[in-house]
Order: sequence, then structure tokens, then C-alpha cells
Amino acid sequence: MLRRQDELRAQLEREPVAFFVRAADALAAEVRAVLAAFLGADPDRLAALPNATAGVNTVLRSVAPRLRPGDELLVTDHEYNACRNALEFTAEATGARVVVAAVPFPVQNPEAVTAALQAAATPRTRLCLIDHVTSQTGLVLPVEDIARALAGRGIDVLVDGAHAPGMLPLNLKALEAAGVRYYTGNLHKWVCAPKGAAFLHVAADHLDGIRPLSISHGANAPLAGRTRFRAEFDWTGTDDPTAFLSVPAALEVMAALRPGGWPTIMAENRAKALAARAVLCSALGVSAPAPDAMIGSMAAVALPDAPPDERPGLQDALFDEDRIEVPIIPWPAHPKRLVRVSAQLYNRPDEYDRLAAALGRRLGLQRD
Repeated sequence: MLRRQDELRAQLEREPVAFFVRAADALAAEVRAVLAAFLGADPDRLAALPNATAGVNTVLRSVAPRLRPGDELLVTDHEYNACRNALEFTAEATGARVVVAAVPFPVQNPEAVTAALQAAATPRTRLCLIDHVTSQTGLVLPVEDIARALAGRGIDVLVDGAHAPGMLPLNLKALEAAGVRYYTGNLHKWVCAPKGAAFLHVAADHLDGIRPLSISHGANAPLAGRTRFRAEFDWTGTDDPTAFLSVPAALEVMAALRPGGWPTIMAENRAKALAARAVLCSALGVSAPAPDAMIGSMAAVALPDAPPDERPGLQDALFDEDRIEVPIIPWPAHPKRLVRVSAQLYNRPDEYDRLAAALGRRLGLQRD
């Protein structure tokens, strides 16, 4: 995939005008067709973006003019901090308010998440922002059930699927039918595309209300058979589109790593994450905080509270002294904390064993 990006960058730099004016549209259309097949999406309603945070901000900026003081924006207390900040910014600018549904952790079942959101929704709720896979706690949330429950109450659903593509089988058309109006996801994580490759998928009945973050030539360009959505999102200014244009290569290279392709990769990574979680739970003497059904290729486990004078922090100590890179996440707030592991094809079981031993040693739970 990086080789493909280098080829595209060389083509761009050799003759930028020819690339942007004559080649880019056709290249991007090919990428959208390949990506749409992978995501179960409509290529005509896919937009390329640099990351999922930009996707969330795009939707919120478009929705903001329709919000009124007292309207409510619904979210869980597991939401990714950057996107929670975007939600708070939108509320402050419009007079709306953010309503936070508390999702228990440990959590007993997916239905608890849906129930928490349903209980927090009111007749003033206009939009629900929900992670597909929570970043801090590594939970796969039942977004289809959530969307179906909230759409019946007239609430638009925006799914932040930053971690989902390549981790979970996706059918964005099915999610749209259930009530998801907007879905954004990253392709630089589990798909392993270059950094800066992400997408936004918009429901057919909401296309007219969505605008890019950068209003540019497409706002008044002749359509020449294109939709206004395509005209606006396909050209927002000069940048480097090669990360997104490299996505088909990433999908192809990754799929070729296992005879069964992507379904086998997703299943293998999930099994590895579950096994890693079991090793950590055993070493730390804790129970799994979520059922297996809510785990994809990441898993989080609670750690003992951080001591007030811990220097260096546990994450830095693990990296500097044990050569282990793993996120230690203050959640829901310091001194509470989690360790979150991820699983990709290149990870080995012994790496998780080594992490468990290092944590046990540093936390005083076992001797060398």
C-alpha cells in the first residue's frame, strides 16, 4: 500500500495539473467502487475524508443550523474524547445541550447499551452520536439495534466507526435501513491504508443537508451530471489525496495474507484479542468486563488505581523499560485506569504473555 502511495505521489508531482484536472476524478471513482463493495455501501454517497474525527465534525457542522436552543444531542460516556469535544462545541454554539447516557462498565450485555440510550432520549433529542467500537473500553456496541430504537422516535444517528472497518464485517446499507443516517470510519487502522484515509457515508434522504467542512468551488460549480454532494466533497481544495487512492491496494494486500481473506483475518484477530484478554484477566485477578459478543479486535481490562505519585507513568515505564507499547487509559477518570490491547495479524500470543508478566511485576501482583 505504501508502494502504491509512492507511485501515486510520483504521478502527482510529475504533473500536478494533469493529475488533479484529468486523472483524480476517475481514480477516486474507482476507489469508491472498491471501498463501497467492502463496506456494503453506496459509492455515490461515500466521501473521502482525512479521518473519522473530520467525519463527525462534518456532520455536526451541517446539522448545527437546524438545531434550536433546548434541543438535545445524545451520547454515551464511552464516547471518544475528540468527538465528544466536537459535540460540546456544537451544543455551545447553538444553545443545544449534550445528554450523556451512562453505559455500565463492566457491562452485562449489548441490550444494556441500547436501554441506556433509550432511557436518556427525550422528545427534544435530535441526534445521537455513538461509537461502533469504543476507543477507551474496546466494546463493540449494537449500533443497528440502537439505530432502530432511536429512529422510531425521530432521532438521527451518527455512528463514529473509527475502528470498525477491517475489524468488523460492515453493511452500511443495512445500517442505513435500520436508521443510521451518517457513518464515518477510518481506513488507516485495521485496513492498514496510509494515514489520512477515511470516509463518510450519508443516507440517501440526508444528502441535501450535508456540506463539507471546507466550502469551495463545488458549492456553485456546474454539475454536469454530478450530484451537489459529489461536486462539493470531491474538491475542497488542493491536498494530497494519495492515502485515500491507495485504499484498494491496502484491501488487496491485507486480504491476500490469509487464504480466507478478510473474513478469516477478522475472525483470527478477534480470537487473538479474546485470548489476550483472558491472559490479562488471569494475571490481574479480575473478571472479563464484557461478554465475548461485545469484543472485536480490541479488549480493555481494569487495572488497580494509579498511585498519586507514580513516576514515570505506567505506560511510559512499560515502553522505556520493558519495550512494550500499550495504552494505559485513565477511565472513566484518574486514578481509575484500563489497559487496552489490540490484535492484528503481526501480533503473537507470547507478546500478550509478556505484557501480563510485566503488569503483574510492576503492579506487585506477582514475583519474577
